Amino acid sequence: MTERLVYIRVKENTGILWCGVVVAPQRFTKDLAWILSTFTCTSSKMSQLHPLIQLQQMAEPLLNVQEMQFWLDKAVAWGQADSSDTQKDTCLHLSRLRDFLQQLLSHINNMSSTTETMKRLPLLGQFLGRLCWNPYVTADGTGRRLLFQCLWGLYSEHPGNAVERKANQWIRKVLCQLATEEDDAAAQALMNQMGVPPKEYHLKVLRKMVELLQKNIGKSCRSLGDINQRCSCDNILATSEACVPLVTYPEAAPLIGALLQQPMTCVRAALSEDFLDALSSAYSSQCLSLEEQAVVSLWYHNLSSLEKAVLSLLECVLTKTGSIPQMLKEQLAQSLLPKACAQHCTIFLVVNDIFRSILKQAEGNESVKYIIQTFTNCFLQEVALLQHQTSVSLKAFFPQSPQSLLVPLLTRLSEMPQEVWRHHLNWLSGSLQRLTEEEEDGDGDSSSSTRGHHKLFEAWFLLVQCGHWVQVAVQLLVTSGPEDRGPLLWLLTFYHHPTNRGHHRALQLVRAKEAWHHLHSLFLVSARPLPVALLQSLVTLLSPQPQQPSLSPLLILKLLVNFAVFFQQSLSGSTEILQTVVERSGLVDEAACVLCSLELRLNEGSCLSSDVNRVHLRIKALQDTLTHMHAAPSPTENQAHTHSHLKHTHIHTHNNAQNHTAVSSSSAQGFFRAPMQNDK
Repeated sequence: MTERLVYIRVKENTGILWCGVVVAPQRFTKDLAWILSTFTCTSSKMSQLHPLIQLQQMAEPLLNVQEMQFWLDKAVAWGQADSSDTQKDTCLHLSRLRDFLQQLLSHINNMSSTTETMKRLPLLGQFLGRLCWNPYVTADGTGRRLLFQCLWGLYSEHPGNAVERKANQWIRKVLCQLATEEDDAAAQALMNQMGVPPKEYHLKVLRKMVELLQKNIGKSCRSLGDINQRCSCDNILATSEACVPLVTYPEAAPLIGALLQQPMTCVRAALSEDFLDALSSAYSSQCLSLEEQAVVSLWYHNLSSLEKAVLSLLECVLTKTGSIPQMLKEQLAQSLLPKACAQHCTIFLVVNDIFRSILKQAEGNESVKYIIQTFTNCFLQEVALLQHQTSVSLKAFFPQSPQSLLVPLLTRLSEMPQEVWRHHLNWLSGSLQRLTEEEEDGDGDSSSSTRGHHKLFEAWFLLVQCGHWVQVAVQLLVTSGPEDRGPLLWLLTFYHHPTNRGHHRALQLVRAKEAWHHLHSLFLVSARPLPVALLQSLVTLLSPQPQQPSLSPLLILKLLVNFAVFFQQSLSGSTEILQTVVERSGLVDEAACVLCSLELRLNEGSCLSSDVNRVHLRIKALQDTLTHMHAAPSPTENQAHTHSHLKHTHIHTHNNAQNHTAVSSSSAQGFFRAPMQNDK
């Protein structure tokens, strides 16, 4: 698929190029028209550039003659790419060639004139000319644009000497030849005889070639009696290499999908790394549209594309204000990542390792924890849908997690009778307490301490992934008897403060019990006005001092919201308490998010209350109250908003091949306006 100029007319006295384009069967696509129209009525080269780009380009080192000679030798060797070896070599060097052309373009733009450019790089014209006639080079969209920009960078609007005038003539001649030459006389004769337009002819040829290549790679590899006979899987590598310049062409999409989904039945069926890198780059920049299964296969074959997808999703979610749990769940499901993880254990291990690395750097970031919890929930739902199609056990997905906690925590609420949830959580709390005791006992021995810290972190990481049990624990703290309060409060405190920094775990547990007693006493009050001392104590706990080992405000906020929903207090009384406390502490948005998360869990059928309708009505009424408060914020809330800030965490993730990727994640205002972590 190429485009050709219908006519080119140059006014010698002005240097203005007029052009019109139609689709024709030559080497250049519509990008030729784009390049020409971009440089129509050419002005000074540097005036085309943004000042920032100018500064960046001026800082780049100038090219040298030796480097130009290397690429000129390559262009000569490639010739017209007649043999399979030269075709392969051209495709393998396209990525580096694009980088070189980008440097070359910067070099040309940094020169004061074409004369100076030609003095520094006397082989430049020969190099560009040879590239213009290489169909594998001009088939690559990015390389083609850079090539034409280099040509137009050499065009002088007002030629000042014979060198520049000759360069202008040469550039016009090259463009005219490209626009008019027909080196495929047989194809042209066939098109004239059949009356088929060039565009239609070449589209059909391309589609037919794609169809034939698809059938060819679709042949299954079978054992060959003759060891000297060529394996049919050799075609897969060669075809993938040939597809590198075509990854952004819609007509090649069926072939690309077939290559990605080709079963790996033979060691010779590997795809070209250049092909996978080109696909990853095109897909991440939204220049390529793939079917769902093809995307999953791309992630399976190319680790860097998977990392880009995960980090891009995290950045999008964490920096998007106004997000709510339901929207987050939908966004994660639409990303295809949970489905891909359920289909391929190796994909899940990579994604899980990225989450693990992020959590180590952002222990107190509730946005990150909620994303991990929601993602794991979506993943488990996809695993349940595939349980009859796969034999992979959950232990394979979570090899580092304590095996004694794996099944109990990964058990979904719908898979267990509600009447045993209380006993289940008490057992989980006891098991985690024993792990923390083992960690503290091993603090004297460095090796034992390291193993203990790792085991405890993996247990906490699994608890974060299965945060639905923590949500149930908060509800039970409101509705259960005093015999369950100790284990459940310990579990909730451990979830928010897992590291025991400064050996403050015991003190934090004492303050959690204090917060529970304050809330319980406040919601027992029926007389009005509300006791000022109780209200002030709660506000103080929700506004911790930075230099003290404070309790996580979100722990207290979750207790407050659950008391307002499930405690046997009148709706008006619960609304007044919630409204007063969150207004004074400036946590209206956070309380709304906790309510929304609670509603989402209850909608999934995991409500312990016998009066489900009453619970939903109370949630709706409390949400309406918080919405009205958000529309008309108080002076206290305004002050809290003024002092709130986004916490940025630089995250370094790595895979088994020790590839490192850096990302900066921030706590979104729509989730939790500021990180609620004051554990020192």
